Amino acid sequence: MSLLTGPMHHHLDGHKELTAHNPVKKLPEPDVVWIPLVNGNASCTPLVNVGDEVKIGTKIAERNDHFYLPLYSPVSGTVMAVEKKMTTAMKMADHLRIQNDHKGTVEKPFAPIDYEKATNEELLDFVKNAGMLGLGGAGFPTYVKFLKPENVDLFIVNGVECEPYLTADYKNMMENLELLKTGVLAFFKLSKAKKGCVSVKEDKHDLIAELKRIFEGTPIEIRTVPDIYPAGWERTLVLLLTGKRYDRLPIEAGCIVSNASTAIALGNALVNGMPITHKYVTVSGTGVNTPSTVIATVGTLAHDVVEACGGYSSDDCILCAGGPMMGRAIPNDQFVVALETNGLTTFKNEPIKTVACLRCGKCTEVCPNGLQPVRINAAEKIKDVETLKKLDVMSCIECGLCSYICPSKIDVTEGIRRAKKYLALTKK
Repeated sequence: MSLLTGPMHHHLDGHKELTAHNPVKKLPEPDVVWIPLVNGNASCTPLVNVGDEVKIGTKIAERNDHFYLPLYSPVSGTVMAVEKKMTTAMKMADHLRIQNDHKGTVEKPFAPIDYEKATNEELLDFVKNAGMLGLGGAGFPTYVKFLKPENVDLFIVNGVECEPYLTADYKNMMENLELLKTGVLAFFKLSKAKKGCVSVKEDKHDLIAELKRIFEGTPIEIRTVPDIYPAGWERTLVLLLTGKRYDRLPIEAGCIVSNASTAIALGNALVNGMPITHKYVTVSGTGVNTPSTVIATVGTLAHDVVEACGGYSSDDCILCAGGPMMGRAIPNDQFVVALETNGLTTFKNEPIKTVACLRCGKCTEVCPNGLQPVRINAAEKIKDVETLKKLDVMSCIECGLCSYICPSKIDVTEGIRRAKKYLALTKK
């Protein structure tokens, strides 16, 4: 943690007005979806074969290593192939290609349950088998956080959405308050926490009013955080809400943190007996004609999502999976909306003039994890493995602040990503 600037006190222009007050677009169901057979760095095993008929809700694959995560079909139709495609993590992975028959035939994979009457064991099993995962971008299986909830002081629902341009969580919460309430209270029960809260940025006055209304009479408080970046990062959020720091996991500070959209997905599973089949996705930036937040079927091509928002505003655009700070620029738009996708930001490709590093130290001052990005970049250039280890490069969360603040316009974050990849390869 930087000692020079305090705890992450950096305000960014969020540009959220581009989509925050526009109606959400429900996109048409695509003719074909591709379901990535990957969760994090783990592969998922297909449970269907080419030629099989599936319905909305059919379990089509699962991760089953040291963690478990089932994947469900978002459409009804026919499994046509297993194909390699680029993922939002910039890796090639197997995808199930499903031809949509547009009949919308549903197969509920589990029955709805009353979280208040269910035991904690029954509720935890439900979360696990419903395929709940971190919808804020991490994609981590949610049930793992609640396996041993001991000494939990505060359960936090993260609705901060600090990434510039993105309003997917905000719109999802505004449109699904009852499901949010159900999911939050179910998670709160699982957490065995002394207190619970939903946290959002202090400038979301309309959302704050609605949250206070919907959670009135419950144990859940509505707590706001300043409009700073990266206030939505777990480590920063826990610090802002509790004043506590931790080493690896929030539970070390007596906290469990879950994303707001994940809570909504759980609410939908509990009430309607349905897994995650659609995602709220923000499409924004200078490179798209009609910035919008959309509801897209999981497995829809990014190209089709951008086209539904008026297409690109220029023949030369950069497309990011995610937001401009923590998202990744992808070389084409043939990747798909995955379960953890919350944004597509695209910008006109304008040349950026860089100069040599000025050694100003600004990147170190703003790093929320107290790292030294300029030294990491220098060590990466000469492939100095021992120095990279000493500089704790693997602790970088790739928030992008070092690139944002750099007066030389150097893409410092990309250098750190290369360093992390190189260090990971040397361990194999």
